[in-house]
Amino acid sequence: MGFSRTRFVLSSSLLAIGVSVAAPVAAQVTAPPTDTPAVDPTATSGDSEADAPDIIVTGSLIQRPNNSSASPIVSVSDQAIRETGAVNVVDALNQIPSFTTAGNGNTGGQGTGGRSTVNLHGLGSNRNLVLLDGRRLPVSDINGNVDINILPDAILGGVDVITGGASAVYGSDAISGVVNFKTVRSLQGVRVDLQNGISERGDSYRFNGSVAFGSKFADDRGNVVAAFSYAKQDPVNGSTRPFFYDKTPSSFIGTGTFVPSATNAPTAAAVNGVFSGYGVTSSINPLLNLGFNNDGSLFVQTGAVNYKGQRNGGGYLIVGNNVRMPVGQQIDFQNGLQRKTAFMKADYTVSPALTVYGQFMYVDLAVNTASGGSLTQFGQLTTVPVTNPFIPAALRTILASRPNPTANFTWNGRYVGVPYKNWNEDYTIQQYLAGVKGEIAPGWTYDAFASYDRSVHDQQLNNAILKSRVQALLSAADGGASQCSGGLNIFGDANARSLSPACVAYITKTAFSRESLSQTQVQGQINGRLFDLGAGPAQLAILAAYRRNTYDYVPDSDLRAQNIESVIASAPASGNISVKEIAAQIDIPLLADKPFFHELGIGAAVRLSDYSVTGSVTSYEADARWRPIQALLVRGSYQRAVRAPNIGELFTPASGTQLVIGTPPGALGDPCDVRSTARTGSNGARVATLCVAQGVPQAAIGSYTFPTTATGQTIAGNTGLTPEKADTFNAGFVFDSPARDGLLGDFTLSVDYYNIKVSNVISTVPGLTVLSKCFNLDGTNPNYDAGNAYCALIRRTATGEIDTVNTPYLNIGGLRTDGVEVQVNWSVAAPFLGETSRLFVNAGADWTRNYKVQLLPGTAFLDYTGISNGGAGPTSVPPRATPKWKGLASFGYRSEGGTLGMRWRYQDRLADVSSVLTPATAQVGVAAYSLWDAFATVKVEKQFELRFGVNNLFDKALPFVASSQNGTDVALYDPIGRSFYAGVRFNF
Repeated sequence: MGFSRTRFVLSSSLLAIGVSVAAPVAAQVTAPPTDTPAVDPTATSGDSEADAPDIIVTGSLIQRPNNSSASPIVSVSDQAIRETGAVNVVDALNQIPSFTTAGNGNTGGQGTGGRSTVNLHGLGSNRNLVLLDGRRLPVSDINGNVDINILPDAILGGVDVITGGASAVYGSDAISGVVNFKTVRSLQGVRVDLQNGISERGDSYRFNGSVAFGSKFADDRGNVVAAFSYAKQDPVNGSTRPFFYDKTPSSFIGTGTFVPSATNAPTAAAVNGVFSGYGVTSSINPLLNLGFNNDGSLFVQTGAVNYKGQRNGGGYLIVGNNVRMPVGQQIDFQNGLQRKTAFMKADYTVSPALTVYGQFMYVDLAVNTASGGSLTQFGQLTTVPVTNPFIPAALRTILASRPNPTANFTWNGRYVGVPYKNWNEDYTIQQYLAGVKGEIAPGWTYDAFASYDRSVHDQQLNNAILKSRVQALLSAADGGASQCSGGLNIFGDANARSLSPACVAYITKTAFSRESLSQTQVQGQINGRLFDLGAGPAQLAILAAYRRNTYDYVPDSDLRAQNIESVIASAPASGNISVKEIAAQIDIPLLADKPFFHELGIGAAVRLSDYSVTGSVTSYEADARWRPIQALLVRGSYQRAVRAPNIGELFTPASGTQLVIGTPPGALGDPCDVRSTARTGSNGARVATLCVAQGVPQAAIGSYTFPTTATGQTIAGNTGLTPEKADTFNAGFVFDSPARDGLLGDFTLSVDYYNIKVSNVISTVPGLTVLSKCFNLDGTNPNYDAGNAYCALIRRTATGEIDTVNTPYLNIGGLRTDGVEVQVNWSVAAPFLGETSRLFVNAGADWTRNYKVQLLPGTAFLDYTGISNGGAGPTSVPPRATPKWKGLASFGYRSEGGTLGMRWRYQDRLADVSSVLTPATAQVGVAAYSLWDAFATVKVEKQFELRFGVNNLFDKALPFVASSQNGTDVALYDPIGRSFYAGVRFNF
């Protein structure tokens, strides 16, 4: 197999059946949060008896003596999470059909990596709420996202996922649903959980280990649980996988290139004279970039004319007969990660009227992200004076033919003599919580708590190249030799790679930036019973809460000044928002134990939220549940959900990222590029006029090409935003077979339809949309007006290239999505295999009927159903993928002695996002994608369990994703290939 056996140390706990997504809420009792009466978290199906403790059902403030829910809930056990073999919980959750991959350990190559976020129904990670035991977790970034990496997985008791709006119950952010992680209620003794994993190719080593302690004290009136964990994931570089050999063929190359100025171009005679000396007989366009061979001769980058360097290795490749450096070979597509967590909670019952409780969480998460060699791309470009001593003689001849022969000239290149730029990112999160609860009177209880959390993100950019230092060396009469040994010779790959350590130190620095966020919460809740209509007591919950979030960002001074190569400037920023809320929920059982009405109940909730920046909003919901017979639950609800703008959307400083535009005509590219369909189409002359008005030099318009596949994108906050509003509706049923044995003795089926409509959506306008609309590719700028609102968002350099596309946060329009979720659980006794043996199937599927986006109020909705959008970020709309069908199924054999089975993960085929934005030049889509995993567990008594598994059993290759800069989406698809894991879990 080729993997390093010395690293594959048997340890861990993982394995077995896939995520048990098919467990409908009607068939499971959820483990309660710590602030509810004790309930056995291992309880299973069926309604509780009348004298059983009340249960908090996720998605409700009401405590009920049964677990019927009007909202569709997917319950995932802690064992199912472990048995996926994932180091990060989010990678297990993303297999569930209701989830769309957002951020994980394979995203963030530009210094924003490491955060793992969840995204329900593809509506964005900022439109679902993440809770721990029903309470908000610390936010991990400016957009209010919760990093799932911070969760204390050692004491997780399972996860409940509400796949519908819940703003009335939980507050803002819960438009698409809620993910509630549940800790174990109590723990006696010590539990150790260890896991190791590695790929078949000997890399992608993963380790996760935890130890948890628990004990009762003071005659069982007190309870304490503590857990500590450590996780490690090795980085994996693109150079280790053949797939990335030719991906992202950048024109920024290590040899360096001379970039002619259209307003001070050399003569054709001079250029052709030089190349005729090399034996080149064809005519050379004097506006084409010229590269430098190691022998001092020149080559034409476009066409590889007289190119003498490496063509099939050393980081170089000839693509379309052009000299390129594939960036995919340089990036870490899986980030290196180390995570340490500590968690403790305790409670002590003084009397029935008073129980005090507290909780503490600490997380130290260190992530390293790398994205290859720095290049000369953003901001004010460095230039070379004609006095530079390293200029090759042939180039001097060409420079002397320019109208202004003494002018500095522009160059571009990739700093191959400097180690790859990479970021060390350290996230430190702390949360402190204390509260009291108890009985007020018979049937009435209270619960009040206060918490404070702080998240600090220290970002360290290593090998950051300083433009001012580079310019100083280029401008020095001796080429910089007096400042550092050998100076800076940018002419030719060998020279560029021979940069002395002293010069590397001179032109680089370690840039430090810090982002700090805090959250203060105070909440009080009263629950009580009102009246009884004969079917059970009506119940009321009343809640009051206050929450305040603060943000502060201090970038490195050179980052702020755009003095760092290939990283966009970022400004300092700070801000805060607060909200005061009151909410109430009522549940009224109407009928019980009647013909056709085994159960009938209704409920409602309302929440008034007053935000310090955007004012007051109201959310509300109404629901109903009906059991015509005990085995069948019919349920439905309507909710008006709201989401107020978060700190990021309000106060984000002008900060940059990369915008993938591709190379025309196969991709949109820069519409001013002579290869683009905008220039070659029937309105090409009008496009050219618009390009000149934007800043492309008139002298260059006839041959203008954009040099690479990506440009800058600037995002900025907007304090003028108003809250989003959403109408969410769901209706469905849960069938739990009444048979107690036989073929259907253990069978449940749930089917739920969801419909979510969001208006006043807060989002940045997609960068590709800005380009498409400015240049009338969708008919929205028929006059090719340079003053068009979208054209105003495009900024170009003095030589005409797009410098950045501004995409501020706006209330842009609307979102519409609807579909059907299906979950099935089935098992049957298999006595021929053993006394306790059973065969089982657990399956879940999500059918997306529609996913549509309205970019501006009053405009038509664009249909993004079944679309691949590989360049999307965690909060992007549309998301990375919106498949019509997505499924997860596990099946196999289980008994008291263990489990043996297979898991199947499926995603339907996708069309590329270009089929929506530029249908005339739509790129290839992504074929249907499925993975198979195998798993097994061996149990020795109740104290010891071994688990083993193989993920991506058949070594499924990565698919090509045209809309992704790297040619695929390593967050959505498996870039590792076949991998193995083994683990152990034991108690004492």
